[in-house]
Amino acid sequence: MTPPTLSETTPGRDLKRRFVWVGLAMIAGMVALAVQLYRLQIIQGEEYAAKSVANFVKEVRLRADRGLIKDRRGSILVDSRPSFDAFITPAFCTNCAVEVLPRLGELLGWDEPTRKKMEDQIKAARRTAPFHPLPVRIDLTRDEYDRINARRDMLDGVEVVPVPHRNYRTGSVLSHVLGYMNEITTEELERLKSEGARYALGDYIGRRGLERYFESTLRGTDGVRKEVVNARGRVLEEFSDKLGDDAVVPSRPGNNLVLSIDMRLQEEAERAFPGAAGAVVAVDVKTGLIRAVVSRPGFDPNLLTGRITPSQMTSLARDPLQPMINRISADHFSPGSTFKVITALAAYKSGLFRPETVVNCPGGYRLGARTWRCHKESGHGPVNGKTALQYSCDTWYFKVADTLGLDPIAEMGKALGLGSPTGVGVLAEVPGIMPSSKYHDKVSPGGYTKGMALNSAIGQGDDNVTPLQLAMVYAAIANGGTLLKPQLVERIEGLDGEVIQQFDPQVVSKVEIPEAHLKAVLEGLVATAMVPGGTAYRAMVQSGLKDISVAGKTGTAQVVKIGAVRLKTHQMDFFQRDHAWFAGFAPAEDPEIAVVVINEHGGHGGSDAAPAGMAVIKKYFDLKKEDAANPAPRQNTPYVSTLPDAPSVNDVLTRAVAGGDDAAAD
Repeated sequence: MTPPTLSETTPGRDLKRRFVWVGLAMIAGMVALAVQLYRLQIIQGEEYAAKSVANFVKEVRLRADRGLIKDRRGSILVDSRPSFDAFITPAFCTNCAVEVLPRLGELLGWDEPTRKKMEDQIKAARRTAPFHPLPVRIDLTRDEYDRINARRDMLDGVEVVPVPHRNYRTGSVLSHVLGYMNEITTEELERLKSEGARYALGDYIGRRGLERYFESTLRGTDGVRKEVVNARGRVLEEFSDKLGDDAVVPSRPGNNLVLSIDMRLQEEAERAFPGAAGAVVAVDVKTGLIRAVVSRPGFDPNLLTGRITPSQMTSLARDPLQPMINRISADHFSPGSTFKVITALAAYKSGLFRPETVVNCPGGYRLGARTWRCHKESGHGPVNGKTALQYSCDTWYFKVADTLGLDPIAEMGKALGLGSPTGVGVLAEVPGIMPSSKYHDKVSPGGYTKGMALNSAIGQGDDNVTPLQLAMVYAAIANGGTLLKPQLVERIEGLDGEVIQQFDPQVVSKVEIPEAHLKAVLEGLVATAMVPGGTAYRAMVQSGLKDISVAGKTGTAQVVKIGAVRLKTHQMDFFQRDHAWFAGFAPAEDPEIAVVVINEHGGHGGSDAAPAGMAVIKKYFDLKKEDAANPAPRQNTPYVSTLPDAPSVNDVLTRAVAGGDDAAAD
């Protein structure tokens, strides 16, 4: 009998069946693969062929517009203008060092160090961020734009992108307040990224002033657009259109700042200020809102935000008037006789002096072996508290200092904010110096002596105040003793004008000053400005302010020690001349506005600072009448300057020689 074969057995039939199923599965797999290959190579072959040759879906930043900065009536002071910037994407820059950079350098006028620096940056970026565009030229000129566009086919990886560029419509006016922008540093980038902020290398960030303080408010949120590009960075439009609805995420603009500044008053302060250097501050005495502020000389934020050259930076740094210094709050000066209101309040508080207290002024005050001279060499004769302010008699205040010592005067000054920052926030501040006996024991060789009190009593010696501090002192005297925080921004607005944040008045402290003491000081200040013989009277008359009662004080602060013979202002070198001050408020019976002027090396307070202060006060009340008759504010209209150029040092010197000196002015 013949044995059965394997296929005829039950196990054999099972194995055969398995081979059949394996074969069918392989055939099905081959069919599926063929179908997929047909779809990839025939139906979508062109699309995937393009993507297969090192193509890349590139994300393009849609840069957000930075928020506007407007004055309180809606005039646009800072906005953005169209700009074209050139970028290189390292991943797309083939033969970069050999071909692209030399060609680009020729088109943009690079020197060898600039080209080498850019080459090093691209090498580093190839390792860290090869697909991130690096800026190579910000704000191209029309000629540069045309030259690059004409040779785009030879500049792999180079692209020209429209970018909003900051536009400061006020020029150098308000430059220290507005600030400027420049490129973010690597260290800042790392810090901000760690804090969750979205910045990239080449971004611009606010520097100084409002731009810096409100960086997060003004800066919007960037959007993104996805594009398909080839290995050379060229956009493939036919594929980019197929990326879908999420290919574009729009940007969101930053919020707008509405300042407390009124540009009409600001322009008057700029016109009226006669000096080559100095400051003007006008503040609302009831709210602390700053209505006008001058810091001269200034700088052009457009230049610092744009393509400033090394020679231009050197010129700014070497300018003897130091235009980059904010004189409003970041520089301090001896206040001269404007400080006498503090000495008077300290004298009345002590109980040892009353407004009626008479001191005889023979032209000076003798203490020990030394005589402290009054500014009027022939003397004022008998003066009391009121006439001492009116005529700015130094001798009355020398007597106060000799009697009280320095500390009661320092205590009153500190209570009114001297020796401490005002808290304005937006601007960099120095605290100034309000010296006391302990201060002199620390810093003065030999320690404190009574003569130091005499110097401080008239705003000399180590007394140092910022113009903003002094403005807040006079505002506090005007409003009855409330020391306010100065503010430059009234509110933050959204894109459609909705109010996001309103800045209300902030009280720093309330200084307890008896009403009788304030009244006595006020009478002296009114006599200074409104009564013949007062050191500010001539300036008041010339301004045409007779219908508005002004309370004011002039001051002349020595820069160098007076010699045996007093020199006239025009006989002195510019940088040895006295600083001219004016501080005051109006109307005296119900104060609204306080104004401080310092004309650096200007000469005399009565002739070289008071006229500017009176002009600003007059303009304030003229505008008040104008707004009452026509209350509709100007909204979202670009500011156009009508200001003449600021005077130079030579202009000031020429004017001083031609005009001579005002001997009666303090």
